[in-house]
Order: sequence, then C-alpha cells, then structure tokens
Amino acid sequence: MKAMVLNETEKVEDNPLKYTDVEIREPAGYEVLLDNISCGVCHSNLHMIEGDWISHGLPGKKPIIPGHEIIGRVHSLGDLVEDVKKGDVVGVQPLFQACGKCEYCTTGKEYLCPYGKWTGETVDGGYAQQMIADSRYVNRVPSNIDYVKSSPLFCPGITAYCATEKAELAPGKTVYVVGIGGVGHVALQFAKLYGSRVVAVSTSKSHEDLAYKMGADDVLLMDRDFSNAEKYRKTADSLILFAPYEKAIMNSMKMVKDGGVMVQGVFGKVDYDFTTEIKLKGTKIGGRHDMDQVLNIASQNRIKIESKEYRLEDTNIALQDLKHGNINGRAVLKMN
Repeated sequence: MKAMVLNETEKVEDNPLKYTDVEIREPAGYEVLLDNISCGVCHSNLHMIEGDWISHGLPGKKPIIPGHEIIGRVHSLGDLVEDVKKGDVVGVQPLFQACGKCEYCTTGKEYLCPYGKWTGETVDGGYAQQMIADSRYVNRVPSNIDYVKSSPLFCPGITAYCATEKAELAPGKTVYVVGIGGVGHVALQFAKLYGSRVVAVSTSKSHEDLAYKMGADDVLLMDRDFSNAEKYRKTADSLILFAPYEKAIMNSMKMVKDGGVMVQGVFGKVDYDFTTEIKLKGTKIGGRHDMDQVLNIASQNRIKIESKEYRLEDTNIALQDLKHGNINGRAVLKMN
C-alpha cells in the first residue's frame, strides 16, 4: 500500500512526509484491516510533524504514519472480532486503544486512560491507503453520511461535542467560540443546538464568513494579538477556546463573566484570577458512546463539516495550507 510516512520531524515546508510503499500485515485478535476512504488533517498533526510536541513524547515512534480521524471499509478481520464484519464502514478516532480496566475505562472516560495508544501518534494512523485498527474502538458510520467529507467527525466532531457538553450552555446564555478552524466551526454548530446565543471569535475575515455560514449569531473580529479583547470584557457566560495562539489564550478569559465557564481545548497558559470564580475546564476528546452520539446527530443533518479535499500524495501541501491559514474548515485526504 501507499502511505505518507514521517521519518524525522521538520517544518512542513520541507515536505517531511514521504509518499512511500509500506507493507501491511494481516489483522490478528481483535484487529481489523481497513481500506481507508478518507482521513482528516488535524492541527495537532502539524504540531507533531514539526516537532512541537517532542516534550510531550510525540511522535511516540519513528517512522510513523500520522492521521487520527479516519473513515474506512473493513477489508479483513482478526480471529477474535465479533462486533463488525467485512464490508462495514467504520471510523477511527484519536484514541486507538485503551486498557479497558482502569478507573477511566470503567467509567466511560477511556480517553483519559494512562495506558492508551493514540492513532497516528504512538501507532500508525490514517495517512495511508490501509491501516490496522482495534475493532473494539471503532464506530460504525451511518450509511447516509458522506464518507469522504465526514472523517473529521472523528476528531473535530467529537472534540467539539464534548467541549460544548462541558460549557454549561442553555437558552438565554451567550457563548463565545474562539478559533473558527477545523474544530471551532463544528463547536459553534453544537452550541446552537443548546439554544444559546453563539458568537464566533476569529482574526480571519474568511473564518468570519464560515462562521455565519455555520449559523453563528454574531462574529467578533479580533486583532492578531487579541489586544481588542478588552473591548468585550465580561460579556460571555461561557467561552470555548480552540485558538492555538498564546495571545488568544491569554486574552480570552477577559471576555468571560465572573462566575462563567471557560473550556480550553488547546495547549497554553491562562492568566487566572481566582476572585472572578470562573470555572476553567480542560477538554480532550470523548469516548465511544460520545462518538455514537456525534454520528447520530450528523446523520440527522444537524451538523456539517466544511472541508477541502486533497490527494494522499499531496498531504504535505495540505499541511502547508493548514499552517498558513489557507483552509476554511478541515483539510481531508481522499484515498485512491
């Protein structure tokens, strides 16, 4: 099979991913072999590929095939597989596998498992024509969902869904969604389902247009350094943050009312004043049940993914476009 392989971390302008022939083994035990249909290109992939996350132990191995939001068709099965069959269309999210026994796995939060394996970060992922997945951690994809456009449901979709669940939204409340990229444009759609007033916050005019297209009630255009956040001090009941920029992170909390909620989904420090009694919550992804909920909502056409398609061999170009802000929504690799 063909795959985009990362041998050494370097800037995406240097084309670090190599389009290579890779031998793939047959599945064993609970594993399935997937013929990949599509794979989304995540901003976290960009960070890992450029070496920004070496301090976090990522990539967990080299060489590695990145990519953690995949839709594929089951090609063959290991001898212990029970829940899926050959020909099923399934999705793979960032959590590749967990231990199944710890306190997190037994309480529906397997994505916090300290023994988890991570798709495209510690095990080979979806920037490839085929991949091995654990059948116990895949989700069946409804047949009325576009298989090419919808692979980002398996990262931005579930990430946005769980972030909005934590944001304490309700009719009559105002929520700011900061960063209208791959995750943010989905988060504002989930936020709308709660009946809240949803305000998109971005530094990009093209993202302003995307936000209105996705149903935002209003858009606040920020200066690049978020210096004008002061103008909107204490105007949001809740704020969901997906802008991976230090200035955005440092200034966003100013816009949350005393006693409000800020949900942070990116690495970075905040300037926290305990006297405001703001609830600061981290958010990661979600579990398999959460993923089923996302797919159910998507199958009802209540959310949609804005995407731009690339060929597998053009993955470096997709990453460069992502880095330089040339993508509205999500880049998606369409396999041959």
